[in-house]
Amino acid sequence: MISVLLATYNWPQALKLCLESLSTQTDFHFEIIIADDGSSTDTKDLIEAIQKNFPVKITHLWQEDRGFRKTRILNQAIQAASGEYLVFLDGDCIVQPDFIAQHRALSLVNHLVTGSRVLLNDDLSKQLLSWPHWDFKKFTGNLLSYRLSNGINKYWPLKIKLGNGSWRNYKKFVWRRIKGCNMACWKSDALAINGFDETMTGWGHEDADFVFRLQNKGLIRKSGSWATEVLHLYHRINDQSNAAENARRVREKILAKAQ
Repeated sequence: MISVLLATYNWPQALKLCLESLSTQTDFHFEIIIADDGSSTDTKDLIEAIQKNFPVKITHLWQEDRGFRKTRILNQAIQAASGEYLVFLDGDCIVQPDFIAQHRALSLVNHLVTGSRVLLNDDLSKQLLSWPHWDFKKFTGNLLSYRLSNGINKYWPLKIKLGNGSWRNYKKFVWRRIKGCNMACWKSDALAINGFDETMTGWGHEDADFVFRLQNKGLIRKSGSWATEVLHLYHRINDQSNAAENARRVREKILAKAQ
C-alpha cells in the first residue's frame, strides 16, 4: 500500500482542493496521513468533515505551532504510515487523477522518485480556490488558455505522459528539481536514514538534504517528470531566513562525501 504524507499549515482552502483531487484517483490502494505543522482549528474542522465520506483512510497528525518544523511532523508521519511506499505531497498542491497510479508505476526497489510541479499564477489560483469543488475535466478543458495567459508555466507535461525506463535515472546527486511537495521513497529506506533532519528548522532545503542522504545510502534517484506533475497553487514566499544556513549544511554533507 502507498501512504501519502500530506504536509499542511493553516491553508484549509487549499487543503480542501488537494484532498478532493485525491478523492478522484484511479487507484485507491492508499491512505493519507496529514502532517500538520500547527494549523488552527479551521484545518481540523475541515479534515473531520471530509473524513466522513472520503474513499480512503485519513489520519490527522498535529503538533503545536512553534515555527516551521515540517521535518519533525513528517518524521511522525513516516512512523505512522501503514504503507510500505511513501509519497510526499504538500497541501497547496492539486494532483491529477492518475497521481497515485503513476507513482506506483515508477516505484522500484532501491530507488526514490522526485516528481515535478506546474506553477499556477495568483489569478488562476484564486479562481480555483473559489470553485465549490475540484473538477479536473473543467480544469483541463481550459488548459491551453491557461497557458497562453500565463496561468500555468507548463502545458505539455499535463497533456503527455511518458513511461518508465532507465532514462529517468540520475547518474549522481544534483540539487536541481528536488521538490518536497512531490517525491516518493520506500518507508524502510526513509527509516534507514532516520527520516528528515529535525535540526533543520525554518523553510528551505530539508527536502534536498533528505534526497542526498538517501542517494548517499546507495539509492538511485528517478525523475517523475512527465508523469506525476502536481498543480502548485500560488502563495507568497515563506520566511526564508534559515534557507541559507540549511543550504550550507547540505553542501557540507556533499563536500564531506566527495572527500
